[in-house]
Amino acid sequence: NVNVVSLVGAVKLSFESSLKLKDVEKDNKEVNEGEYEPSDCTARQSVAILIPHRNRERHLLYLLHHLHPFLQRQQLHYAIYVIQQAGDVTFNRAKLLNIGYLEALKDYNWDCFIFHDVDLVPENDHNLYVCDTQPKHLVVGRNVTGYRLRYKGYFGGVTALSRDQFFKVNGFSNAYWGWGGEDDDLRIRVELQKMKIVRPPADVARYTMVFHKRDSGNEVNRDRMRLLGRTPQSWRKDGLNSCSYKTLSVERMPLYVNVTVDIGKPLS
Repeated sequence: NVNVVSLVGAVKLSFESSLKLKDVEKDNKEVNEGEYEPSDCTARQSVAILIPHRNRERHLLYLLHHLHPFLQRQQLHYAIYVIQQAGDVTFNRAKLLNIGYLEALKDYNWDCFIFHDVDLVPENDHNLYVCDTQPKHLVVGRNVTGYRLRYKGYFGGVTALSRDQFFKVNGFSNAYWGWGGEDDDLRIRVELQKMKIVRPPADVARYTMVFHKRDSGNEVNRDRMRLLGRTPQSWRKDGLNSCSYKTLSVERMPLYVNVTVDIGKPLS
């Protein structure tokens, strides 16, 4: 169990423009190639944090700066994987997360996977980054929505599924290019498996969203409603079992594993 003494609850977040990667590395000497294991206790779960990424170096730096100490206070055995989409075709968050799951399992048989947007920083370390008996949604509120759930059924931003839960739903769909829809698709997959989404208390599951303008190459997906309508028919053959990609490089940096992939392009 987490030693409650090591947790501090709500944390004051800072986003210093002068912050450098080497500063964060200096603060996290116990982290090796993105991985950390507590020396004085046995972690109850091993957790892989998967972050889909392209051209957001500053956001990634702020997230690493806060996330490493946050996870260490929770006494987790964890590793951080950043899945980088190469080239400039439309961004595909869901496919990158499928790839992260498949690639992370080549390193270790992780119990739990946290699917984590790069621009969301957790504010309270009582929001435990572990998996539950049901899929867990960790972002109940964020500063930009007045800390309220974006909409009933929202399952985006940061989610936690065990290795088996994610496998059971065949991961994410690979068909969502651009912004939106893939998280609702995952919710439908979860519900089709008769699983129920759980959330931590609202006063704990709070995040700060680091401001940015919509990325070019991540335009709103206008096809998302049509795709969501076919999920009950398509989930068995569109997902982990159909995720094709080419790994361009795997760089083991001090604070994370950087996996750069060519994920192809939309069919149309």
